[in-house]
Amino acid sequence: MAHLDINAGILVANASETERAGFIRRTYLHLGGAIAAFAGVETLLIQSGVAESFVHLLKGNMWSWLIVLALFMGASYFADKWAHSAVSKEMQYAGLGLFVLAEAIVFMPMIYMALNYAPNPNVLPSAALLTLMLAGGITFTAFTTRKDFSFLRPAITVGGFVAMGLILASILFGFTLGLVFFGAMIIFAGAVLLYQTSQIIHEYHTDQHVGASLGLFSSVGLMFWYILQFLMSLTGND
Repeated sequence: MAHLDINAGILVANASETERAGFIRRTYLHLGGAIAAFAGVETLLIQSGVAESFVHLLKGNMWSWLIVLALFMGASYFADKWAHSAVSKEMQYAGLGLFVLAEAIVFMPMIYMALNYAPNPNVLPSAALLTLMLAGGITFTAFTTRKDFSFLRPAITVGGFVAMGLILASILFGFTLGLVFFGAMIIFAGAVLLYQTSQIIHEYHTDQHVGASLGLFSSVGLMFWYILQFLMSLTGND
């Protein structure tokens, strides 16, 4: 086990150009690896028939989906804690792996529906492309301006609680959130990604690339989720 020194690493903002570039390269390589692993696990779940069974399990049972969301939130908490652990690299990678698996399970029903029931067969690749373009633009903005966007944190916190409340209400009372909500959540996800990218530049240490990649993966996943929801609603499958 590769033990870490909790005091190792320096702030990326104070690091040399070489150290900063190395940290950013490692972070985005891990982000790419997490996305590839997510796609691989999702493909396996769908092709094995697990996704179809999962969709049938969730149909007409609001409690099943609430349990899934609760388990996802719990897994996300531990994954983030492990990924930022100063104990060992193995613990950090376990956290990132746990989060990738949790994301794949939560995304499984919607991706299955998009592949099998969406009127437009291109809705999934379209959502992926739009997510890539939007995430790329936000990342470019954060790195070129080098502005500290930590002031977004209170708004993100409040917005997150409001969104969670609306989601829970929609599950409990059976109403559809609709295009306006999905559009607002895409903007919210963009703000979260901007904040996370700013944190990488200003708050992270040079040895925290695994934790940084988890934060980015979470933000990109949130954006992809709501872009896909938005496009599916536009094509009449919400």
